[in-house]
Amino acid sequence: MKQNNNTIVKKKKIPFETIKRLSLYLRTLKNQKQTGKENVLSSEITKYLNITPEQFRKDLSYFGSLGKKGVGYNINLLIGNLETILGIYEEPKIALVGVGKLGSALLGYPGFLNFNLKVYCAFDTDLGKIGKVWEGVKIEDISKIDTIIPEQNIKIAIITVPADFAQGIAEKLVNSGIKGILNFAPVNLNLPKDILVRNVDMASELMTLTYIVKKM
Repeated sequence: MKQNNNTIVKKKKIPFETIKRLSLYLRTLKNQKQTGKENVLSSEITKYLNITPEQFRKDLSYFGSLGKKGVGYNINLLIGNLETILGIYEEPKIALVGVGKLGSALLGYPGFLNFNLKVYCAFDTDLGKIGKVWEGVKIEDISKIDTIIPEQNIKIAIITVPADFAQGIAEKLVNSGIKGILNFAPVNLNLPKDILVRNVDMASELMTLTYIVKKM
């Protein structure tokens, strides 16, 4: 499934921002489903997303006709389509490296379940944590990355280690078969171009907000 989706994105040159918005649409649709609705209009989906209905329809147009004019979108059908497009219809395997305060919080983050996401294994260097189970996930010795990752065919990893260790851990993950990394370490990773890295720098984001707010 994931290979097919990558092929679609490459052939149609789908903007990365469009891919990012699909997860927002999926979350909104699941909230709408809880109200008991069967169909929803584009304006109802984008109402609280700061996105226009036109942008929503343009984003979906990359993947074919997913709605009916005047009727809107069948919620269950569109949820299924988006989950297939995003590659989460079948639960992806995710690894986490660094079970400190942030890593521990992510292991128990309930929001992952809304998108059928689950951390499959975790790694750390702390002998007091290795071998224990946290939020249903066994914590393995970090030295086992190059064994467990390929054996379990894991392609996505989350890094929550200190900045000084992030580059080495990232390289070890890539050498073990990881293709995508969500990086919480406050450092830019130098990796091959075919490895997708998404950086989450909370301090940087807060500094940006601070600057903007002061100018308002």
